[in-house]
Amino acid sequence: MSTADSNVAAPAYWADACKHLMKKDRVMKRLIPRFGAACLQSRGDAFVTLARSVVGQQISVKAAQTIWDRFAQLSSQITPAQVLRLKIDDMRAAGLSARKVEYLVDLALHFDGGVVHVDAWGNMDDEAIIAELVAIRGIGRWTAEMFLIFHLMRPNVLPLDDVGLINGISQCYFSGDVVSRSDAREVAQAWAPYRTVATWYIWRSLDPLPVSY
Repeated sequence: MSTADSNVAAPAYWADACKHLMKKDRVMKRLIPRFGAACLQSRGDAFVTLARSVVGQQISVKAAQTIWDRFAQLSSQITPAQVLRLKIDDMRAAGLSARKVEYLVDLALHFDGGVVHVDAWGNMDDEAIIAELVAIRGIGRWTAEMFLIFHLMRPNVLPLDDVGLINGISQCYFSGDVVSRSDAREVAQAWAPYRTVATWYIWRSLDPLPVSY
């Protein structure tokens, strides 16, 4: 995670999205002004973003950063071709499990072999990109949705598998009562076509530091 930099350009739709959400949703009307100019920011390139998400699965943020730093030192740069040249023993010595090594190699093969259509993603819809990503070992729907939000900055993603989103909806809309996926989906109907932006503000309501992957 990192703090917001107000000099970083907001996504082109951000201002319109905030206006729309404040008009349509009573919680957003209260929430959005609390965070000033802070906004969603894109991070890294596509391969590095996904590789980091694989490394970080099921471990703490701190542990993930330590292992990533060690892994990144194995090569002059993290590219698919460079990862495919790494020795498995060296990757294991950096702290990666055997399964995560397999996932990273599979990810690198998908990128290096042109199986994922990175250059075409700009013209593909969200579900088509998710379908490409979840075909890679170690990448599930949640990771694919985080990629759509934090790398491609798609405006209308609703990650219903995200614990933070569900908890935030529970606190902001249901006074802390347990919330089902269908409850969350119903609340989010008012957010379309800017469900990403509303999700980001819900996350911020739980943690004042902006989330980034």
